[in-house]
Amino acid sequence: MRAVPKNGNKDQAEYIDWLAQFAHQVRRVLKKDGSFVLDLGGAYEKGIPTRSLYNFRVLIRFCDDVGFFLAEDFYWFNPSKLPSPIEWVNKRKLRAKDAVNTVWWFGKSEWPKADVTRVLAPYSERMKKLLEDPEAFYAPKLRPSGHDIGKGFGKDNGGSIPSNLLQIPNSESNGQYLDGCKLIDEKQHPARFPAKLPEFFIRMLTNPGDIVLDIFAGSNTTGQVAQAQGRRWLSFELSREYVGASAFRFLEKRNSHSEMREIFDRIERDETVDLTEYLLQRELDQDGVFSPSTPDEILLAREESSLSDSSISG
Repeated sequence: MRAVPKNGNKDQAEYIDWLAQFAHQVRRVLKKDGSFVLDLGGAYEKGIPTRSLYNFRVLIRFCDDVGFFLAEDFYWFNPSKLPSPIEWVNKRKLRAKDAVNTVWWFGKSEWPKADVTRVLAPYSERMKKLLEDPEAFYAPKLRPSGHDIGKGFGKDNGGSIPSNLLQIPNSESNGQYLDGCKLIDEKQHPARFPAKLPEFFIRMLTNPGDIVLDIFAGSNTTGQVAQAQGRRWLSFELSREYVGASAFRFLEKRNSHSEMREIFDRIERDETVDLTEYLLQRELDQDGVFSPSTPDEILLAREESSLSDSSISG
């Protein structure tokens, strides 16, 4: 889940109070071994080049008052982020650009479910060479640091343990969501995060079939990733416009302009929309072969629908 602060001490204090109300409800519905992951962008105090501590106050508030446990602190480094804030970075050249978000991983208990082997990082070229011939690179012994490097160090585990610094660029310029927004001339969500960010935590903290919940869904990147990873999902968003456009994530480029426009308008009218209505309904011919029955269906043909159980409502 992503949350964005307001500027100013009073606004930030009120924001933390507001956010804590949701945190209480999240903790209430979480399973005992469940996790709550919160992405918070940085901020400056109003009118001065001094960093706000609001994201750390959120962390302490959630642990001390709400009852969460901090499983681990992560930091999302976005190398493609534009220089900001403009006043202190671009104009006056007083500060470096803010390119790192804090991502707090909370557990309802001290032992949230997790498996880091599902998110292993690729081995470095040096490590690959070591695995090919371990004896040429190191001798098993106790290091001055206290690490006991044994023979198992040369075992190929499929990848290395990732760090808590996640370097993920946020530079998507196309894709079904953006293309759909452009096609029907509707605004895109201004604060989207890249799919690889929720993917990391969904893979590490949940199993296939588990439920992933996003209470501030925005363009519903989380739901799209959860479905792709075989998880069930629930997403909530106050703006019907954002909900309507998020449906494009679950369609194809073969879906027509008129279909996308219809889906968006129906959601804005507060109708429940079953997206499978807009995917090809293949008919089984007498020989047991799926065959489109019209030219339009041929254009929309696909091998498998990944949305057989999906519906989105405003």
